[in-house]
Amino acid sequence: MEDVARAAGVSRALVSLVMRDSPLVSADRRKRVLEAAAKLGYRPNAMARSLASRKTGIIGVLLNDLHNPFFAEIMDGIEEVAEREGYRLLLSTGGRREEREATALEAMLEFRVDGVIMLSPLLSSAVVRRAAETTPVVVLSRTMRIQDVDTVVTDEAFGAQLAVQHLIGLGHVRIAHIDGGEYPSGPPRRRGYERAMRAAGLKSVVIPGDFSENGGTRAAEEILKMEELPTAVFVANDLAAAGAMARLQEAGLRIPDDMSIVGFDNTSLASLGQISLTSVNQPREEMGELAVRTILERIRGTRTETAHHLTTPTLVVRRSTAHPPVSSGWEEDAAGLA
Repeated sequence: MEDVARAAGVSRALVSLVMRDSPLVSADRRKRVLEAAAKLGYRPNAMARSLASRKTGIIGVLLNDLHNPFFAEIMDGIEEVAEREGYRLLLSTGGRREEREATALEAMLEFRVDGVIMLSPLLSSAVVRRAAETTPVVVLSRTMRIQDVDTVVTDEAFGAQLAVQHLIGLGHVRIAHIDGGEYPSGPPRRRGYERAMRAAGLKSVVIPGDFSENGGTRAAEEILKMEELPTAVFVANDLAAAGAMARLQEAGLRIPDDMSIVGFDNTSLASLGQISLTSVNQPREEMGELAVRTILERIRGTRTETAHHLTTPTLVVRRSTAHPPVSSGWEEDAAGLA
């Protein structure tokens, strides 16, 4: 900065104002400083500046899984608002493993990020609570009741009910659920499925799964072993639904002629022409935008009380669902229930 000031014929303080984009500097002096900086190859020292201001201008984002398009689409909203507000992002992933998440979080805290946004973390409540003691934390897609930890979630149980009600409305009574295991969003989606099935007087059939394509494939293998196949399957997310659909079609089942499939998240995967998956829509970009606005309130001190934002899912119907096949015997089941 001393070199730039000398080359531009101004004070070091004025160079500092220009580098901080202060409106107090005239256009002529700003031009002189920037030209001198460019000629000298000068870049502001972000680390030194953060020591003085106690702010880095960086928000850490901890992703559960880089392979799931759901998280990539939430990132669109996060990046949009962060860039507009002048913040940079430090991204890391836990690869769906709790210990890796803990290591990534610790690295972010060591870099003194101004706040951390966690997308569906597997971390224990105790670890999240400790992080929130030193920096603002917002958690997406996982319900947490921790003082000073803000959340942005979708009503996932309601979304699951929408999926089941859609299938029942088409005439299905044998509806299975491939669940998300113990991943944060798995239990509420399973509860929503079971609640909707009970309300309709139908028997729940839950097949263990997870939020991966391989998880859907393995669950489909279990379905194919059933003595009486379901006529419809509600899958815990789109990625697992794609895996299940591929395996069922490989076995000779036609989707939706022989079996209807519903996913969850409504990611770009669901809208692909060859898949055309009926799916529960989460407002992913809106959730990302809301997470950044929420954490900036904490960083800037404009809010101190804990905030819990709940978004409402909707159902997007595509070609993967239809009436049950006439030969499946569903009419007799329906008559028996009546």
